[in-house]
Amino acid sequence: MARPNPRKAQFVPHRSQNPRSGTDGSSGLRKAGKNVGSYSMEVDPVGLRIIGGKFRGSKLSYLGDRRLRPMKDRVREAAFNLIHSYVPGSYVLDLFGGTGALGLEAVSRGACGCLFTEQHFPTAKIIQKNADSLGIQELVKVQAGDVFLWYRRDPELPKDHPWLVFCSPPYHFFNERTEDLLGLLTPLYEKAPEKSVFVVESDTTFDWSAFDSLGPWDIRPYPPAVLGIHQKGVSAE
Repeated sequence: MARPNPRKAQFVPHRSQNPRSGTDGSSGLRKAGKNVGSYSMEVDPVGLRIIGGKFRGSKLSYLGDRRLRPMKDRVREAAFNLIHSYVPGSYVLDLFGGTGALGLEAVSRGACGCLFTEQHFPTAKIIQKNADSLGIQELVKVQAGDVFLWYRRDPELPKDHPWLVFCSPPYHFFNERTEDLLGLLTPLYEKAPEKSVFVVESDTTFDWSAFDSLGPWDIRPYPPAVLGIHQKGVSAE
């Protein structure tokens, strides 16, 4: 197949808010449990790679900022082992893009495209850079802005493929912004095509009964993380 023309992934800034601030006034970066806005960004770079599929072993740009919480490699590998049969041909929504590792991993494994939302503009540009370096810029769109505000605008999303939805927000959102997360995931679930798969990563303190309205969930602990996986249209056995 011919390589696409070398243009950059579509980067769509959301200009209605301060790109460095969350809706609660805190840093828009992915945070691991508390406000860490005072942490230095000048930390040692951390190796981050695609772990499977066409681009297996490809390096991803990531500076190791403490305020970002990329899913650990072992958890990412476990997640894709569980959902591997649903990835090819799916359309990915990576709601809290961070490093972009989840969505890019999915495209490497056969997903037909990916929409990332990421609040922190410099981080969103890193996702774009990673997509460009992999040569998949035609398959990727990066929406820079607050994901909760983005979805309130009722964005047009493709319906001709099942979705693969990743929701891996800052851990503190699960206890402090539970209703906001439900307010995001519930209408997405209702709009999603049948057979769409939702993958949510929380920490071990979260009570998953709060998400029963979206279940049943296949809950898998990988301390300190917990994965919840659900396919639309599939009921509990």
